[in-house]
Amino acid sequence: MQQTPEEIYTVDPPVKKRKKGIIVWLIIIVVIVVFAILFNAITHSIIGKDKSPIPNKPYIGVLSVKGSITSINSDMWGRRIGYQHDFTIQTIDRLIKDGNNKGLILFVDSPGGGIYESDELYLKIKEYKEKTMRPVYAYMGSMAASGGYYISTPADKILANRNCWTGSIGVTISTIFDISEFLERYGIKSNTITAGRNKAMGSMVEPLTEEQIAIFQSLVDEAYYQFVNIVSEERDMDIETVIELADGRIYTAKQALELDLIDGISSYDSTISDIKSSYGLEDCLVIEISYKDTSILNRLFSKLPMPDIPMNEAATILSLINKDVDFPISYTCEILN
Repeated sequence: MQQTPEEIYTVDPPVKKRKKGIIVWLIIIVVIVVFAILFNAITHSIIGKDKSPIPNKPYIGVLSVKGSITSINSDMWGRRIGYQHDFTIQTIDRLIKDGNNKGLILFVDSPGGGIYESDELYLKIKEYKEKTMRPVYAYMGSMAASGGYYISTPADKILANRNCWTGSIGVTISTIFDISEFLERYGIKSNTITAGRNKAMGSMVEPLTEEQIAIFQSLVDEAYYQFVNIVSEERDMDIETVIELADGRIYTAKQALELDLIDGISSYDSTISDIKSSYGLEDCLVIEISYKDTSILNRLFSKLPMPDIPMNEAATILSLINKDVDFPISYTCEILN
């Protein structure tokens, strides 16, 4: 049936309006997302400087170190979660300068992390002690292994939950995979062009030579003896004794206490009572400090679920490999990470 001009006129304009409306909404959504991303970057650049309320009364700061001790922990949406290194370092700097701060409790619940980040945090805690002369306690939650123990060592007192796993004093360069046969199976060929016979050592597509194994071992050994010497110095233990127990194994809180790796087994509340009574800080407030992403981007996407992405055989294997090489060399307890 042929349409009349009137019928054509009455049908077309609503369609055009709908298209225009969709375009307008798409533009608005794009602008919001772009603005959120830009604001997110600005927010993260100043996070840790002025984000947590500091009381105008004497207080003890409880600083959380939860999760892997790495520069940035984030989920697949890019939202920052868990331990944030810059925030933690900046927070300790703020506490150093704040005369109302009377002490620090490090709440550790971590499997460890990178050598650089663990050592930098260790040195910053030492700086806090030396500059302020205020007490520092380390309270270990469910785990404080490897780098988690490393950062606890400068504390005046280390207390652990009775169900805590700690120790794991050692260093790992993670697992170096040789996936050449895997690539061949999927018809993938690789070529690595280098100058220097060891430049590509550790490549997943080439087996390690004996020389390269020795080179990697030297790196691990140096980091290991740095860890051992710190434990010896901070815990006032003979170096041979530390080496004997520092074979990478995990200890329960009870075992760690028997080995003098910690000073006691305690609850969180009892730890707070201990530092207050031991240093005359009964009238101090207790302020818990932890990272919180307050950016617009996080607010916009905070309700988004983590997608369940099915993976084929190849993708599954490669994802496991990628997880294992996140820390090329680290103070990390593999089983707890």
